[in-house]
Amino acid sequence: MKRAELAKSKGKKIDRQMSQAVTPGRFGQGAAAVLDRREQRKRDQALGLVPFAIKLEGNLVKRLQELSQQRGTSLTELTADLLEKGLKAK
Repeated sequence: MKRAELAKSKGKKIDRQMSQAVTPGRFGQGAAAVLDRREQRKRDQALGLVPFAIKLEGNLVKRLQELSQQRGTSLTELTADLLEKGLKAK
């Protein structure tokens, strides 16, 4: 067999395996429960929330996550609270 024929048969084998594979749960029935990104964005805008991406050191993020779990709040609420306190202090 030539290389091209081997590659073609290998591709067909992979296609068969993929078509026979079981669909993961995240794409099955439970996927309907996840909010659509567009809907989530509209809800956030209605609440006056604005996306704000920053890069932080891993240790700081872990500390923030631990603190949010201790307080029982979301990471967003904790970050907003800490920023408010920091800005008021200046």
